[in-house]
Amino acid sequence: MPGVIGRLYRGDIDIDFVGKRKLWYGLSLFLLVFSIAGLIINGLNLGVEFKGGSVFDFARTPNSSVETVRATMLDTGVIHQAIVQEAGPNWRVTTESLTTAEVTQVQKAVSAEFGVAEKQVSSQVIGATWGGEVSEKAVLGLIVFMVAIMAYLTFAFEWQMALAAIVALLHDLVITAGVYAWSGFEVTPATMLGFLTILGYSLYDAVVVFDMIKEVTAKLGTSAKMTYTQAANNALSHTLIRSLNTSLVAILPVAAILFIGTTLLGAGTLKDLSLALFVGMLVGTYSSICVATPILVSLKEREPQWQALARRVAQREAAEAKQATAKAKKEPVGAAKDKPKK
Repeated sequence: MPGVIGRLYRGDIDIDFVGKRKLWYGLSLFLLVFSIAGLIINGLNLGVEFKGGSVFDFARTPNSSVETVRATMLDTGVIHQAIVQEAGPNWRVTTESLTTAEVTQVQKAVSAEFGVAEKQVSSQVIGATWGGEVSEKAVLGLIVFMVAIMAYLTFAFEWQMALAAIVALLHDLVITAGVYAWSGFEVTPATMLGFLTILGYSLYDAVVVFDMIKEVTAKLGTSAKMTYTQAANNALSHTLIRSLNTSLVAILPVAAILFIGTTLLGAGTLKDLSLALFVGMLVGTYSSICVATPILVSLKEREPQWQALARRVAQREAAEAKQATAKAKKEPVGAAKDKPKK
């Protein structure tokens, strides 16, 4: 095993990622269909910042639990749905929009049930208009980001690389959103920040791979002994360990925030952000290797120069295979003389 790892680090092992593109496309199609199904069936659990509502925060007491807090809220008669979350040492309860009188009634009920001073039951009413503005700005930021990336990659590399990177980014976004839909995690402004962060991370990984592909394929000429596909696959093998190491180093602290911070500390905001980062980083690493590069190769293989190169390489390999077969069939010199006489 150590020898294999060492060979991977040196780029001595070529893994045919591009040759297995149908496998990767099939896997990605399954993940996309699964994610879209989640978005259609469950939808996104939008936070109060997007759909509006009231938020109550108060200290956790020994006689309080998720069930008792929810029951106390519903028993007021002015609340029909209450989402109870642990937020560090406090309870955070999200409800539909309430009037000032209804907010006061809830504060009195909490104070009477759990012994918390009425003034210490903080409340905040958020309108849906604010959430709409946040959504519009997030979508606008995403569009500007995509356009800027297309322009940069087209200028620095090639339009095929830009298109492949954008497809991979959209692939990552849809799958991450699907995970949120199926898991029921709340989508908050922190989640939106996580989405934008994973776009940059996924793009970085794709650019590293594309830069190596550009360097390797630039040396291909009419007398080259490998096709564009083979050269791209070779470049991908050389950047594999770098991509995996980068991903591992980035994912470990995010996993700690997601699994330790949210489980032990009950940090809701961290959970909203870390889930997007965790899923996005995993999917982004996969897409940069198994989605973006195969798409790039598929686009480049359509160009006449690379089609001609592929034909020449195939002809050369066929001729060499024919010569090797003929040589193997040829009887060794002097074999007849060595035969024993009857």
